[in-house]
Amino acid sequence: METNRLPSPDEAVAALASLAQAHRLELFRLLVQAGPSGLAAGALAEALGVPNSSLSFHLAHLNRAGLIDQRRESRSIIYSANFSSMNRLIGFLTENCCGGADCSTSEERSSPRISA
Repeated sequence: METNRLPSPDEAVAALASLAQAHRLELFRLLVQAGPSGLAAGALAEALGVPNSSLSFHLAHLNRAGLIDQRRESRSIIYSANFSSMNRLIGFLTENCCGGADCSTSEERSSPRISA
């Protein structure tokens, strides 16, 4: 996905399809939590408990969808969430939400958000 624009419907479908698998969703969430510094492939494999071959498959899928970036640091490949791509996808999903009106119910506005 290109910067400074919302993704096309096809790009949004590809990104959402990439996240529609349990290991990839968990992997992406780990990378979001890690922040811009990212995580090495070995740390990701250990955290998810998946073999390196499976991890490579899932990382490639997320990379093709534009949701993650990779860089080499010494002998390690570091993966990180592509936050601008993630934010554009969220923007696509919420564009024109409720015609610009507040979409939350009065109960949602008065209740603090509880994290799972």
